[in-house]
Formats: sequence, C-alpha cells, structure tokens
Amino acid sequence: MNTTAAQFPYPWQRCKIVHLVRHGQAMHNVEGDINREALLSPHLFDAELSPLGLHQVGKLRKNVHASGLLKRIELVITSPLYRTMQTAFGVFGSTESNEDAGVNCPQIMAVELCRDRMGVRPCDMRRRVSQCQALFPSIDFSMMDGEEDSMWNPDFRESEEEMAARMGLLMNWLWTRPEKEIVIVSHGIMLQHILYRLGNDCHPSVRTALCKRFDNCELRSVVIVDKSSMEADSQLR
Repeated sequence: MNTTAAQFPYPWQRCKIVHLVRHGQAMHNVEGDINREALLSPHLFDAELSPLGLHQVGKLRKNVHASGLLKRIELVITSPLYRTMQTAFGVFGSTESNEDAGVNCPQIMAVELCRDRMGVRPCDMRRRVSQCQALFPSIDFSMMDGEEDSMWNPDFRESEEEMAARMGLLMNWLWTRPEKEIVIVSHGIMLQHILYRLGNDCHPSVRTALCKRFDNCELRSVVIVDKSSMEADSQLR
C-alpha cells in the first residue's frame, strides 16, 4: 500500500467549499499592461471593467448557471471595489432575464478584508459607501468600515506581510459564517495569498499548481477544513 497517497477523511461540519473568483479584466489592467506608471493616474480611480471584462463576466455567468453551481452557492463575498462588485453581481446577482426565472440568487456581501492591495494607486481606492449602494442596491454593505475609504493611504503601499495577515483575518471570519458553500470575488494577488495560506498542507507540486496566478474572471474551487477546532477537540480527550 502506498501510504504517501493515503486520503484522510474530515467531518463535513468542519469543512466548507470556497469558490475563488478574480474580477474580469478592468481598465487598469488594460492600461497597466501598456505602461505600469499609468496605475498612478487619478483617472483610473476605482477602475471599472473593460468591454472584454464585461464579456468575461457574461461568459462565466452562463457557465455558473449551466453547471448548476448557482443553486448551491449560499453566500457571495465581494471586495467593495467597483470591478469586483461588477463581477460579483454580473455573475451571481439576480437580473430580470429569463435565465433567472425560478432561481434564488445568493446574498452578495461587500467585505473590506478581501479588497485589493491598498495604498498609492488610485485604481485600488474605493468609492463612498453611499455611492456603492446607489450603484448596487442589492449588495449588502453592512460589513463596511465607514462611508469614506479610510484604509487607503496615498503615500504607503500595503506590504506582502500585511496582505497575508489581512487574508488570515478574512479566513478566520469565514469560519464564523454558517454557510457551507461560499464564493469570494476578489483580486488576483489577494486570492493567491488565500491559497498560499491554504496550501501549506499540500504536497509542493500541488501547492505550485494551486497557487498559480489567476486569470481575469477565473473561478477556482477548493475544500477547506477547520483544523483548529479539531485540534482543540483532541486536546480535551
């Protein structure tokens, strides 16, 4: 028997299925690919999706509906930046089209913890909450930290260590939620930090494949296990 290939069962109540989605192509992606200095331009404030990005969102929406995934999703968590909210609502939100007939779309909640790397670049600064609510009235903004964006600093860029710590807080908060199947719509670098954290238990070859860079509007699914509570239980025995 090859014990290195053994599989270990975990209680379902300690597991969640998480679907990670990077936003569709946004205008700062387009201009940044041409000239990285463009990312410092004020006209890219809270960048919106490009025409290609909107097409990517429509394609992913069709796939999510056709696969039956939409019916299983209990909660969608999105970064409060415009491009991610466009993606979250465009893929998982309820519209007046015939394809939504009889389908209960999941709640979409904006959460500051899963926003993009903060500071310096205007494209990563969010709008006022009241503006976001006017644009996306069906999204729940009750988790927001305030009307203004107090987290974005024009002079300092968030460090890798700070981003990793923020994703740790996000994952800890995720375990307080009752939902078992959740979508996180966020940004490439933030989704990679989530997977770096989760990939510590994987074989190096699996971790490399798991943590590769996200394409725009890519959906990647993982099963996560709350081992902290399992360890606490074992210590009580």
